[in-house]
Amino acid sequence: MPDLIDGTENVSVQGIFNWILLLAIFSIITAIGNYLGYRHPMYDSLVGMGILSLLTFVGVWMERKLPFNISSIIYISVIGIAISFPGMPTADFVSYYVSNVELISVVTVFLAYVGIGMGKSWNEFKALGWRSIIITVLVISSTYLGAAVVAHIVLIMTGVPA
Repeated sequence: MPDLIDGTENVSVQGIFNWILLLAIFSIITAIGNYLGYRHPMYDSLVGMGILSLLTFVGVWMERKLPFNISSIIYISVIGIAISFPGMPTADFVSYYVSNVELISVVTVFLAYVGIGMGKSWNEFKALGWRSIIITVLVISSTYLGAAVVAHIVLIMTGVPA
């Protein structure tokens, strides 16, 4: 059986099924985290994640099937902007449900998935050498620290007590 997502240009029935399965699992876990962490209604979170998953699926499909050399993130962004643009018939529906999905819920599940993926190739990661591991730790720590500093400054500027 091929990898769940093999990144090839071919779109097979099995590949489509794998993408749908992955997006469904991702959506359910994110909706649960969204409900537990932010108290958004489960139904609203599931519908919002369904919209985001559908956008993702269409964007990835377009990247592989259309003859243009355009990344799927461009397709996903353009379609998302188009269906949520004020004045579009879908704007209120999409905006309401997607606004019930917190970014941190999505990112948490995504990073867990990436961590599992890295765990499968830990030997390859170690083969890069100890310097690469130190650089990776420093980059991740610096990114976190930088984000915390920016968030703190924004909170102070908006009057939220520190």
